[in-house]
Amino acid sequence: MTTDSIATAAVGLCRNCAADVAPHAARCSACGSPRRIFHPELRTLSIAHLDCDAFYASVEKRDDPSLRDKPVIVGGGQRGVVSAACYIARIRGVHSAMPMFKALKLCPDATVIRPDMDKYVRVGRQIRDLMRDVSPLVEPLSVDEAFLDLRGTERLHRASPAVALIRLINRIERDVGVTASIGLSYNKFLAKLASDIDKPRGFAVIGEIEALDFLDGLPVTRIWGVGKALHRKLASDGLHTIGQLRSIDEARLVRRYGSMGLRLARFSHGQDTRQVTPHSPPKNISNETTFSEDIADRDELARRLWPLCEKLSGRVKARDLAGRTVTVKLKTSKFQGLTRSQALPDPTQLAETLYRTALALVGRAIDGAPRGSSYRLIGVGLSNFTDGLSADPPDLADPDAAQRKRIEQVMDEVRGKLGADAITKGRGLKPGTRQGES
Repeated sequence: MTTDSIATAAVGLCRNCAADVAPHAARCSACGSPRRIFHPELRTLSIAHLDCDAFYASVEKRDDPSLRDKPVIVGGGQRGVVSAACYIARIRGVHSAMPMFKALKLCPDATVIRPDMDKYVRVGRQIRDLMRDVSPLVEPLSVDEAFLDLRGTERLHRASPAVALIRLINRIERDVGVTASIGLSYNKFLAKLASDIDKPRGFAVIGEIEALDFLDGLPVTRIWGVGKALHRKLASDGLHTIGQLRSIDEARLVRRYGSMGLRLARFSHGQDTRQVTPHSPPKNISNETTFSEDIADRDELARRLWPLCEKLSGRVKARDLAGRTVTVKLKTSKFQGLTRSQALPDPTQLAETLYRTALALVGRAIDGAPRGSSYRLIGVGLSNFTDGLSADPPDLADPDAAQRKRIEQVMDEVRGKLGADAITKGRGLKPGTRQGES
C-alpha cells in the first residue's frame, strides 16, 4: 500500500523526511515533499524487507556519475547474461538473466560493465552495518537485500519502526550513494511482496486490513518456493492465483502437494510464522564464467576451473563460512545444462579442496555428456554451510591436508598485503606465461 491507497488513513508520514503528515495533505509541511505514505497500521507494523534498487548498476553509476542518465547493463560479453540492469534499461525490456545479445538488441546504446563482485560485496557490507544500527535482527538474503525485525526498538530510536526505516534508507542514500526500497508488514512473506510495489526509492505497506484483498489476484508464483515444476502442476489443477489457493482446504492442499501444500495454504491466508534470523548463511555461493568460444579440451576446462575455485574460496572465507557440498555446472554448446554434486566428509573453504573435488565432478559430467560435446560455460558452487571455525579439520587419512591448508593461508596473507594478483599457483597461469605476466 503506497501513497493514497487508503485515503481515510489518519496516520501519515513523509517518505522524504519522516515527519508526520496530516490526513489528505498534498505535501509535507516540514520539507514540502509530495512523497507521503498513509496507513492506519503504519505505527504498529515492524517486519521489513529492504531491497536495494538495481544494486550492481546503481553502484556503477555512483562510481561514474557520467552514467547517471544512461542505460547501464552489468553482465558478460556477447555470450554472457545480464547480471543487473538499471531502470532506464529495464524500461526497454532488459532484465536479469537475459542473454546479452538479446539485451543489446533491446537497448543497443547501453553501457555494458563487467561485474565486480568484490566491490559489490564491500558496498553490501556497508549497507548491512547501517541496518544493524537500526536493529540487531537482520537476516541477509543476498548482498543487497535483507529482512529486519524492529520489534522493541521504539525506545532506542524514540520513533516507530516506520520512521526508523525511512531514516535508514535516507542514510544509505546519503552515506553509501545507492537507493533502496522498503516493504513493511506483519510478516516476512508480505514484507518482501511489499518491497516490490513502489520501486525505486519506494516505501510500501501491507497491513492485516488489506492483506487478503492484496493477495487475491497475485499469481501463485509470487509465493516463495513455487518454481517452474510446481507452477506447472498448480496450473494443470486450475490454480493460477493466490486467491484460488485460499478457497481450497488446507488438508486437501497438503494431500496434493505434500509439505509445500501447507505453505501454500498458510501464505494464501497471509500467514507466515518464520522469524527474522540474523546471520543466516546463504543457501549456496557460486561463480561461473561463459567462454568467448566453446571449449572441448578437458585440460583447458580444468585451467578455467581453478580461478573460479579461488574466487569462490575467497568469498566463502570473507564470510567466515565453510561448506560441505560442492557442485559443478557445465553448459554445452547446444545449451544443455549438466550439474554434478558431491558431499564432503568435512566442511571446507579451501580453494585446493574445491578444485580437486570440482575437477572430478567435471570429469563425471563430461563422461555423461554426448560424445564430442563442447562447452560454453563452467561454474562451481558450495552449499550446506556451517561456521568457518569448523573448516578443514585435520585428516589422519590425508596427512598432506594440513600442509595444503598452511600453504593456502600463506598465499592469502601475501594477497592481503600485496593484492589479489601477487601470488598464484601454476595452474592459474595461461599456457606460455610466467609468474608476473598478464
